[in-house]
Amino acid sequence: MSQFIKLVPDTLKPLREVNPMMMSYNVEFAEVTGGTFWKAYTPEQIAGTEEFHVEPTSEGIAAMYKDLMQVYAPIDLYNEKLRGLAKELGPVWVRVSGTWATKTYYDFDGTTGGKVPEGYLNVLTKEQWIGVLDFVKAIGAKLIVSVANCPGLHTAEEPWHPSEAEKLFSLSKEYGVPINAAEFTNEPNMMEETGFPKGYTPAHYRRDQDLFFTWLRKNYPDCICVGPSTTGGDNITFGKGSSDKQGGGIEQLMSNTCNCDDLLNGTTEPLDVFSYHYYNGVSERLASVMPDAHWSAEDAASEPYLNTALNFCRTYIPLRDKYVPGAEMWVTESGDAGGGGDTWASTYLDVLRTLNELGGFSSLTNGVIFHNTLASSDYGFLAREVFDPRPNYFAVLLWNRLMGTTVYDTAEPIREGAHIFAHSRKDGKDGVVYLIINNSLTDSTTVELPKDAERYTLAGADGNMRASVMTLNGQPLVLGENNALPELKPEEQAAGTLELAPGTCTFLVM
Repeated sequence: MSQFIKLVPDTLKPLREVNPMMMSYNVEFAEVTGGTFWKAYTPEQIAGTEEFHVEPTSEGIAAMYKDLMQVYAPIDLYNEKLRGLAKELGPVWVRVSGTWATKTYYDFDGTTGGKVPEGYLNVLTKEQWIGVLDFVKAIGAKLIVSVANCPGLHTAEEPWHPSEAEKLFSLSKEYGVPINAAEFTNEPNMMEETGFPKGYTPAHYRRDQDLFFTWLRKNYPDCICVGPSTTGGDNITFGKGSSDKQGGGIEQLMSNTCNCDDLLNGTTEPLDVFSYHYYNGVSERLASVMPDAHWSAEDAASEPYLNTALNFCRTYIPLRDKYVPGAEMWVTESGDAGGGGDTWASTYLDVLRTLNELGGFSSLTNGVIFHNTLASSDYGFLAREVFDPRPNYFAVLLWNRLMGTTVYDTAEPIREGAHIFAHSRKDGKDGVVYLIINNSLTDSTTVELPKDAERYTLAGADGNMRASVMTLNGQPLVLGENNALPELKPEEQAAGTLELAPGTCTFLVM
C-alpha cells in the first residue's frame, strides 16, 4: 500500500545525543593471524540465480565445516587502498576480536616457531599485532579487544590470570597505541562452544570477568570495561523462530548456553558499557542445520525482518538499565547473518537493513554499532583481499557524512514504505537530515516537502535489489582511477511533492 509522508522539520523535538562514532566495525582476529573463515559465495549465488545448498550430516555442523570454510592468509593492514577507504569512514572504533581471540596465544618473542601451544587454536605474532596498531593509528581510530580464556591458559577450576593479556596491553601501550576498551571474552554465553576450558560454567565466568576487570582497572585505568558481549539467549529469537518447541534455530548447536543474568548477576566489578551481539539469523551456509534461524531473500525487506535489530535493542535496554544504568549500549557484533553473511549481504538488498538498524538504534538509545566486518567474508563493507567497496560501504559513508549526533522524534510510526528517521546536520549548519527507507518493493512513497532540500537516493543498479553495485541518484557508485571515491553529490529537490521509488533509501538535507 502506498504511503504518504508530510515532513515538518521545524516542529521536530530532540530525543537524544548519540555517539559520533556510532557506526564502527570489526576486524576479525582470524584475519589478523590468518586462518580458517567462511568460503565465499559464487557470483551466481550472490545474484540469486544459483541456489546455495549444504547437505546436512548426522555428524553435525563440525563435519560440515570442511565444505564451508577455507584457510586465508593474514589481512594486509598496510594496504593503501584498505587504509584510504577505512579512513574515509572515520572516526570509528575498531574491534579486533571474535571467537578466535578467545583461543589465541600471543607469541611476541617468537618462541613457538609457528607451532600452536597446547590448549590454544592459533598464534599471534608481534609483527601482526603491530600491524593492527599501525592500522588503528593511521586511520585515527580507537581500539577495543577481547582476551584469551581457553584451556591453554587455565582449567575451569583454576582462576583466569593475566599472563597473556599483559602481553597484549603492554605492547600496545609501549608502542603508543593503547587499547581503549576491552571485553573479557567474545560471546561468553556459548561457554565451551566459544572456546572456554572444559566444564566451564557461568559461575566460573563471573569469577574470571571480575578478575579481568579488576586487573584492567589497576593496570590500565583509562581502558573502558565492556560486557558481557552475549549472542542469543535472553528470549531473543534468531530467524523467524518456530512453533516447534524443539526449535530448529541456533539453540540446536549450543548444548550449554546461558543468558545475560547468568553472566552478570553477582559480579562485583562494574561495567562501563553494556554490550551484546545482533544478527538477524544465520546464513545459507548454516540453514540446513538451523532452518528456522534463516531468513530467505524474499523476506529481507519485510517488516518482521527489519524489526529484528530493533527487537534485540529493546530486549537489551532493560538489561543494560539493570546492570549498567545510564551507560551506553554497544552492539559489538552486528550483521545480517551469522555464518559469514547471507548470499545477498554484499548486495544492495542489505543496505535497507543496515540503514534501518542505524536509524532505529539511535531512536531507541545511545551507543556504538560494530558492523561485522570491515573486509572479511560476504558481510564485509569491503571485498576480501581486493578491498572493493560494496553497497553497504557507500551507505554508511553517506550516513557518517550527513547524519549529525542530535536525534529527533519524527512522530511517524514505522510502517512498510515509511521508515523515517531524522538527525541534525553533520556539517553543523542549522537544519535537519531525514532518512526515508521505502522498503515496499511494489509501491512508491509520496513525500510532501515544506522546503527545498538536497536529495541523495540510493537504489540497486538497473532496479535490481540484489545488484552488487548501488546507485546514487542514478549514478553507479564505483571507485575511479587510483581508487578514488566517486563524488557523492546530491540533487536539488524543490519544495513540493516527491515520489520515492520502491526499494529505495533517501537522505534529505534541509
